[in-house]
Amino acid sequence: MLTFAQVNFGVNLAGLIGIIYLLWAIIYFILTVAWLSQRGTRLRGWALALYIIQLIFTPIIMLLSGAILFYQGWRLDPILQFEQFLLLLLILYLSIKDIVINAVYRDR
Repeated sequence: MLTFAQVNFGVNLAGLIGIIYLLWAIIYFILTVAWLSQRGTRLRGWALALYIIQLIFTPIIMLLSGAILFYQGWRLDPILQFEQFLLLLLILYLSIKDIVINAVYRDR
């Protein structure tokens, strides 16, 4: 019995955002692990705990959101697709800022 015969893959803005979320979650996880392994000894207490929580939950949430948008994005109305696009821009900005601050400004 074919239970997955009704899965649709839409190539629209939401599907592309889903793919970007999936790729960025993997890249963000790798960069954060690399940064934490090199400079994690400088962090103490709550700062280290917050970075470990961020390392665990951020890529998981991005992977789930990306998979949902990739598989079910064709159902979204255009205004919801635009809202997801704005959220993608915000997430990319904040994660790039986090990586740049940790990689560049902490070396001084």
